[in-house]
Amino acid sequence: MTSTPGTSVASTRWFVVQTQARSEITASQHLERQGFETYLPRYLKRRRHARRIDTVAMPLFPRYLFVSVDMRSQRWRSVQSTVGVSRLITNGGEPLAMVESVIDALRRREDASGFIQFDPAPSFSVGDRIRVTSGAFADTLGLFEGCDDRARVAVLLNLLGRKVRVMLDLEMVVAA
Repeated sequence: MTSTPGTSVASTRWFVVQTQARSEITASQHLERQGFETYLPRYLKRRRHARRIDTVAMPLFPRYLFVSVDMRSQRWRSVQSTVGVSRLITNGGEPLAMVESVIDALRRREDASGFIQFDPAPSFSVGDRIRVTSGAFADTLGLFEGCDDRARVAVLLNLLGRKVRVMLDLEMVVAA
């Protein structure tokens, strides 16, 4: 059950559902079968395994999704016993409503395929000083040399008295 963003009636509110581990899609499907509108923001994650790179859809908030409930006509307590749902986030036994602008802001960040797009990574120029933030070379300063694709950068590090070129994930470096 899908409606256009921003067309909410005063009695229809968004709530947060905590799902069972890796059951976001299952919970969403079962809630929709009961007539609830759901929103599961997802993004594309690049994954490396055994020299292979693939892209998979991942939930933006693992173990959580949003459900829209019309408090006048729908029974919100049925959300609690839905397959894949651990609990509806409540305060004092009453469901805790989300601010509508949060859902709208998330939807504005979606691309044509419905995946959340993050702000573009900071761009470095060749020769810029950068700092490695994680991994074996954490807190090491180096020089940006270039990119081979959007997820890997070439960095010149001064190791053992000489410049060594290493390839790192883009998320592992920041401007120094």
